[in-house]
Amino acid sequence: MNGKAHLVPVSERQAGQRLDNFLLRELKGLPRSRIYRLIRRGEVRVNQGRRKPETRLAAGDKVRIPPHRGSHPATPGQPSAKLKQRLIDSILLENGAMLILNKPANLPVHGGSGIALGLIEALRQTRPEWAEAELAHRLDRETSGCLVIAKSAEFLRHFQLALRVGEVAKRYLALVHGNWPGHLTRIDLPLRKNRLASGERIVRPDPAGKSASTAFQVRERLLGATLLEIQLETGRTHQIRVHCQTAGHPIIGDQKYSRATPAIQHKHLALHASQLSFHPSPGKTPVHIKAPLPKNFTQMLKTLQQDSEK
Repeated sequence: MNGKAHLVPVSERQAGQRLDNFLLRELKGLPRSRIYRLIRRGEVRVNQGRRKPETRLAAGDKVRIPPHRGSHPATPGQPSAKLKQRLIDSILLENGAMLILNKPANLPVHGGSGIALGLIEALRQTRPEWAEAELAHRLDRETSGCLVIAKSAEFLRHFQLALRVGEVAKRYLALVHGNWPGHLTRIDLPLRKNRLASGERIVRPDPAGKSASTAFQVRERLLGATLLEIQLETGRTHQIRVHCQTAGHPIIGDQKYSRATPAIQHKHLALHASQLSFHPSPGKTPVHIKAPLPKNFTQMLKTLQQDSEK
């Protein structure tokens, strides 16, 4: 058992963070599933009251950290020189308030259960001025593309508010199995997180779940596949992957949501956060960022194009 229950005050810099993200940093090394269990059981309190994981914290709030079993290392794993350089090379934009990276595929955005080092932990150790950087949003481990990192508390609050009110435009490119129907330009289907008996987390359509809306546009038809441009109107976990699966056209390389043996097999998920647009703050010039496709996605697309021309 790690220590006794204690109160941790929320600083000005931490204001606006979700409760679960706050705890992930306070309880380094504790599995994400354990953190959610502590919140669900009411063992974590904010100003003496029970709260949900998505609760936004305010400066001066007092968060009760309960005693818990599990690892709690003082420092995360150490990034290699190669990983540090890879992160530096992935920068699309940097200023005093933020970083925007072209996140590599198969790199988790943060450490957690079974993961000693994520992108944000590595980034904080890459340059001194990034030591207090925070994730402004997330991408799945397997997904590449535009990822926003906050360097200031003010920008973090602004960006997360813009996300909540739908003022951040996010576009993706995806290669899906089969011939996507031309008439299917939008899917509105509520989603709910589930946990299987094995412990695996999975998202499924559920009328009782959270609303989820995705817009689709066919960019190119290929032999046995379709290149889609996708716009997220909500940001639910695995939203694009589940909506594509539900439509009968799962994303190529999706090991979680494409259970049947597909005609086209690939070890990388063909999903890329290609564009991001938002206002960094009132009165500032809007930010429009495009992230180049990763090499594995480009190679797969080229192979499919060549096969389609035969």
